[in-house]
Amino acid sequence: MAISITETAAKHVAEQLANRGKGIGIRVGVTTTGCSGMAYVLEFVDKLDVGDQVFEDQGVKIVVDPKSLLYIDGTEMDFVKQGVNEGFEFKNPNAKAECGCGESFSI
Repeated sequence: MAISITETAAKHVAEQLANRGKGIGIRVGVTTTGCSGMAYVLEFVDKLDVGDQVFEDQGVKIVVDPKSLLYIDGTEMDFVKQGVNEGFEFKNPNAKAECGCGESFSI
C-alpha cells in the first residue's frame, strides 16, 4: 500500500510547511461528502495518531489513516496551476467516477 506525490506537489507542500514553521508532513484522507460520495481532505500533521501509515516520497511525509488508505491506496497527488486557479489533483486508481468539478469521487 502506498501514496505518492509528484515533484511539483512535494515542493508546494515543503514550502507550505516551511512558511508554517512546524509540521512533519501532510495528512491525506477521505470523508463522505460531495456530489459523488467521497472527497479528499488535506491537513498539516504535527503529530502522528495511532495507526497512521507514513509514506515518504520526494522528501515529503504523507500521512494516511488506515480507513482512508483503503480508498486511496495507489493514489498519486499532484499540484496543478491553471490560469489563476491552483490546487491539488489526485490520480486515484480506485475511483470509479468523479464529479464534474473534481472535488469528489466514488469507489
